[in-house]
Amino acid sequence: MTTIHEIAEKIIAEGPICDHCLGRQFAKLSTGLSNDERGRSVKLALAMDADRRFKDDGDDALLLEIAPSSIHAQKTLAKENKTEIEAEPAVEKCWVCLDIFKNLDFWADMAIEKLQGIEYETFLAGTKLSGLLSENEEILWEQAGTAYAEQLKSELNREIGKIISQKTGKTVAFSNPDIMITFDIAKKEADLNIRSLYIYGRYQKKVRGIPQTKWPCRNCHGSGCDNCGGTGKQYPESVGELAGYPLWKAAQSEDVVFHGAGREDIDALMLGTGRPFVLEAKAPLIRTLDLAALEKEINEYAAGKVEVSKLSICGKDMVEKLKTEKATKTYRLKIKFEAPVTNDVLTTVLKELEGKEINQNTPNRVKHRRADLCRNRTVHTAELERTETEGTFDIAWVKIHCDGGLYVKELTSSDEGRTVPSIAGLLGIGAKVDELDVIEVDIKDAE
Repeated sequence: MTTIHEIAEKIIAEGPICDHCLGRQFAKLSTGLSNDERGRSVKLALAMDADRRFKDDGDDALLLEIAPSSIHAQKTLAKENKTEIEAEPAVEKCWVCLDIFKNLDFWADMAIEKLQGIEYETFLAGTKLSGLLSENEEILWEQAGTAYAEQLKSELNREIGKIISQKTGKTVAFSNPDIMITFDIAKKEADLNIRSLYIYGRYQKKVRGIPQTKWPCRNCHGSGCDNCGGTGKQYPESVGELAGYPLWKAAQSEDVVFHGAGREDIDALMLGTGRPFVLEAKAPLIRTLDLAALEKEINEYAAGKVEVSKLSICGKDMVEKLKTEKATKTYRLKIKFEAPVTNDVLTTVLKELEGKEINQNTPNRVKHRRADLCRNRTVHTAELERTETEGTFDIAWVKIHCDGGLYVKELTSSDEGRTVPSIAGLLGIGAKVDELDVIEVDIKDAE
């Protein structure tokens, strides 16, 4: 079995090497030591053995080989040769890292300068090695093996991170840091990746005609034209824009992305306790926000069109939760019938829908943007709330509680038989939703 001493001799034979790069080849051996401490110890042991060989056998080969990397060997040679040595002897430039460990402050200060004006508590440093450094490391591994070694970039990340932490008082976080700092060694650059800030809440949409998110203009697809007044948008505003603009200003972020738990039609209201949503502020300069003040500012900015509530800081996982958690929804439908119906007949039809699994092909109105699939959703309750007139009527208000993902407009109209069963199909007369309100979205969330 090859010993540490034998491995070290092979490494030293390749050329001058610094304490960090030598010690890193034994990083997995013995705890509580830094790599440069390991390297110094190995070099000292080699220098002592080289001196022993010289004294016992007159063999100075190892002394000469290790001297460019060891001041101890240099001193021994100077003493034996009775020559003068510099008061501050120095090892030669490391052929592996090119003495990058002597310039760690350069990299740390570069990052600290870029971090000015950004609020953060945690960070993590990463490096992109130059081709030459990567090649040097591979050559070294060919000689020393990798059984006990640590990667050069891993040590650089750790050592630069230590200096940044010492100089800023901020904490290194290996999981979910506020800022990821990546150093490009070849280009001598540092890039920052600022973690998004996520804010959970619920919103009500109190007017019709507003989409949930920004829609590109159908004519110019977002580039701006006469049809959209140069805005690039099909609709002048959206729930996401109305809620997101005040956050964008408060967090001084690059952008704000809106994530909703499902969506309602443009012509529908969102009432009740509101729909859960998450606002994602991308690359925010400010992370500490007064959420009560932000809530007030959003509601004032939205001016009665949209109202948010229950704002709280959340994690990125909440976005996935909103997209994947099964929700049930309650709708109020204003239905217009093509022929008069009676209270008893409509109530009977609604009762027949309760507990039924609805087979629903993608509606004709959304086939252009969604896959044509058959979805199975359940109606939990269906009740007649009121009618326009007593006796017979052609307008009624109906409340439906059902699985999320059920298209209730098509549950009403049948969509040319693409939804079965349906109110129109069971009644045997045409029916369509004249107005639609979402009055409850029930989802397990952060509240």
